[in-house]
Amino acid sequence: MERKARTSRLPRQVAGPGAGGAVVVGGSLAGLMTGLALSRAGVEVTLLERVGAFPRSGASLGGVDEQLLARLTGGATPPPGSVPLRSVTSGIQPWDLLHQRLRAAAEADERISMHHRARVIRVCQDANAAWAVTEDGRTHRGEVVIGADGHRSTVRAAVAPDHPDAAFAGYLIWLGVADESVLAPGHRYPRHFDILHRGKDILLGYPLAGRHGSVRPGSRRIGWAWYDASRNDLLRQKGSVRGTVVQHSLRAADIPESTFTELTAGAAGLWPAPWRDAVLDSLDRRDILGTPIAEYVPERLVNGRLALVGDAAHVPTPMTGSGFGAAMDDADAIAEAVASGLRHHTPMPRALATYERKRLARARSLVRSGQQFSRSFTGQLV
Repeated sequence: MERKARTSRLPRQVAGPGAGGAVVVGGSLAGLMTGLALSRAGVEVTLLERVGAFPRSGASLGGVDEQLLARLTGGATPPPGSVPLRSVTSGIQPWDLLHQRLRAAAEADERISMHHRARVIRVCQDANAAWAVTEDGRTHRGEVVIGADGHRSTVRAAVAPDHPDAAFAGYLIWLGVADESVLAPGHRYPRHFDILHRGKDILLGYPLAGRHGSVRPGSRRIGWAWYDASRNDLLRQKGSVRGTVVQHSLRAADIPESTFTELTAGAAGLWPAPWRDAVLDSLDRRDILGTPIAEYVPERLVNGRLALVGDAAHVPTPMTGSGFGAAMDDADAIAEAVASGLRHHTPMPRALATYERKRLARARSLVRSGQQFSRSFTGQLV
């Protein structure tokens, strides 16, 4: 009975499995938002994600609240046992909690067919369809294939073969998160995020909702992001950066003990309480992530029946604080273009061209504005 009631509230279906619908490559935030936006527009979606679960990290997003979440999920009631999404300060949300809610909404959506551990190895198209081939040899066909597969996008290589790679911006961000309850007693963490500058280093500190969604002081989590331009040799030594291309993040197991020692001494000398204690706690537990920052200024977002959204389309520095909002705008715009094309029998390449006209200039401007920060922070072009 629940499924019938939910189906009756959905918009008219404009493309089903027989008609092709849309194939979305990538099940992180941009992919989930795109899948949900397409579903709200009445389009059937096949969503392919290469992993089964995403790791916990200290990453956070600004400008997210319950009203926005309701828009993304179509107002669906969260499933029993899900973590409520609450904002501690200025709409800053833990990445993992937001991803959990979006994924739950997508898995409950009757128009979205999710496939986990489905790594896409190539995408193709002809005059009548587009398709993605996964590592297990399966082919997923649709009217359009949308790449939401991050800064190392497989789909981007087919959309922009002459400009397929995001470029290393010349620095990394150390990310961590600590439970407020285990930190030094007596500290009262600010209600708003802090930006601290110490010479060539920058630290962002922000209180987050706790593991079970609580925002009560003492039960929250404390997130931090340490901008560091002095570890490029380590990144190249560990293969995190090859040439000008970011390959992967540094996990704790990849980080030498000497680097932990240096970071511990640096944190003790650079950062004031209470943020210092959160950083030192994460370092002591060896629970940090080193993320090399990439940037990508797009020259195009569409090639025929193939299109890009989110970090696959444009990769700004996180300092812009606009990545999530830009991905959401991409999702809305491409859903509108695809649904309109299917309803009016417009050739899909022409329909997608309207999406590119709407989003390309804005995406380029966003990345370029962030590059100004990167160049001033690193002191050079990379």
